[in-house]
Amino acid sequence: MARLAAFAVLAGAVLVAGTASAQSTPPESDARFSFHKVGDGFLRLDGRTGQVSLCLHRTAGWTCETVPDERAALESEIARLQNSNAALKKDLLARGLPLPEPARPEPPGATTRPPELKLPSQADIDRVMSFVEKVWRRLIEMMGQVQKDMLGKT
Repeated sequence: MARLAAFAVLAGAVLVAGTASAQSTPPESDARFSFHKVGDGFLRLDGRTGQVSLCLHRTAGWTCETVPDERAALESEIARLQNSNAALKKDLLARGLPLPEPARPEPPGATTRPPELKLPSQADIDRVMSFVEKVWRRLIEMMGQVQKDMLGKT
C-alpha cells in the first residue's frame, strides 16, 4: 500500500511538472528579422538596425530590396547643408568679411503694434455718395426706358 501511495505521489508530481513546463514562457527568440505580409510580398524589419526591406518572389527567387528611408534622406540633406554652410563661412573669412550674426527670432509682441483703424475723411464720403447717386439715377433712367419699351410693344 505504501508503494502505491508513493507511486501516486510521484505520478502526480510528474503530471504537475509536465503542465507547468508546458505553460512556461518560451525562451526569448534571437530572431533578428520580423516579417509582415504586404500585397504580393513581405516587409522585412531588421530588429538590430531598424532597416526595412521589401521582399518579393520573382522568377529568380526571393529578393529583398531596401525601402528608401526618409530619415536617411533628411540626414544626408542636413549634412550637405552643413558642409555648404561651412564652405560659405570659410569663403567669407578668406575675403576678410565678418561672419553674420545668427538669426534670432523676435519675441512675440515685442515690436507689433495694434493695427490702426483709419476712418474715411468727409471728402471720401462725399465722393462715394456722389458716385452712388449717379449710379441710382442711371438705374432709374434705365428702368423707365425698359418700361416705355415694354408698353410700346404691347
